[in-house]
Amino acid sequence: MPKGYVILTEAIRDPEGMKAYAKAAGGAMAGVNILAVDTAPTVLEGSWHGDQTVVLEFESVDAARAWYESEGYQKAAKLRQAAADCNAVILSGFA
Repeated sequence: MPKGYVILTEAIRDPEGMKAYAKAAGGAMAGVNILAVDTAPTVLEGSWHGDQTVVLEFESVDAARAWYESEGYQKAAKLRQAAADCNAVILSGFA
């Protein structure tokens, strides 16, 4: 079964709100493999959204979706969405 990946981009409007999000999301991040966090990704083509990009790895797409939809993360996600203009996608790795 291929791994699952979540990519989050954020155009931060409220840095203090993002700190509150990070604190609230802490418990929901247990077991999540954080592959990358970058505040200045190198754009090779087109345009990129946001001030921060985060790449997370999960054992499967189902695990990624379960994490994103979990009550614990969704409580934190509301803080993220209030503090930044956000995008979130789930990708499937190669089998």
